[in-house]
Amino acid sequence: MTAFKPLEDGSSFREILYVKKDGVATITINRPQNYNAYSTGCLRELARAFEDAGWDDRVAAVVYTGAGDKAFCTGGDVKEYADVYVKKPRDYWKYMSFFRAYLEAIMHCPKPVIARINGMAAGGGNESQLACDLAVIAEHAWVGQVGTSVGSVACGGATQWLPLVVGDRRAREMLMMNPKIPARKALEWGLVNAVAPSVTKDGKFVDSPTDQQIRLAQEKKEGWAIDLSKLDEKVAEYVANLKDKFPECLRYTKIQVNQGKEAVWHATVGHAQDWLALHFTSPEPQEGMRAFSEKRKTDWGRLRAKWANDDSPEYPYGPPSTDCPKCGAKGMPASFKFCGACGHAVAGK
Repeated sequence: MTAFKPLEDGSSFREILYVKKDGVATITINRPQNYNAYSTGCLRELARAFEDAGWDDRVAAVVYTGAGDKAFCTGGDVKEYADVYVKKPRDYWKYMSFFRAYLEAIMHCPKPVIARINGMAAGGGNESQLACDLAVIAEHAWVGQVGTSVGSVACGGATQWLPLVVGDRRAREMLMMNPKIPARKALEWGLVNAVAPSVTKDGKFVDSPTDQQIRLAQEKKEGWAIDLSKLDEKVAEYVANLKDKFPECLRYTKIQVNQGKEAVWHATVGHAQDWLALHFTSPEPQEGMRAFSEKRKTDWGRLRAKWANDDSPEYPYGPPSTDCPKCGAKGMPASFKFCGACGHAVAGK
């Protein structure tokens, strides 16, 4: 039926790569300059690619990854958040509609989706790999959440699914404290299915590399390097296994196993969408996102001091309680000494 006709092989997108070959659809976020953070447009492209991979009866499995070797995906583009959604919080509600469609395209894809974690999977990147069915991680990579560090809450999959995957206490540690979970620990905690060696010294793979050795490999210094060939071998092994299974049985197995994820997702994500849009009007994301985009340390102390001093922490410059006696302008921040409209002195706090 023409309504379900798959996209032509080699179909081009702007921010992702989409290749179908030998029964495998490979979807790659192609924004390495942004550590494979997804933009608003990228989310729409990803959802379309997963939809097409699900409809194309030539495809047995889907591999999802990021370009390069530094990042699988680092979630939403924080610079875009700071430039667009901090200024127009109401549009973040619309953005979340795209994000929901993207994650649900992964969950509802009738083919098994394998996360090929080629680098860090942070924030929404970890939520993305949690939405997948299976995950193989390169040994130099890590996973983690960053929400409470940047003025947000990871309620686009992580608050819902981490307790199911790693248990309540570990989920709270990841969500509240935002540690980086290295590859071997991610395997131990059940966040991934397998770890593939990826750090080499003079062309030979190094088992259990240290943080310093991983840094040297990422910087390509002193004979150290990142090699993703073992990652690709393990992913290919998973794909070969899945090709030898009945497609309808795989599809329905996925539907059944997804029931817990689906239940908690649909019970909470609508509320999360509304809350996040409202929260973008508060000082927390304004400070967090701007600090990130400006490459400076977040000033948590200033915000916490306003809470401690009962200094209207909901507003950057105090509540909108000052009026101008000269021009009649109303609702200016309490800390203003002069009217923002006419410049006349006002009785701010």
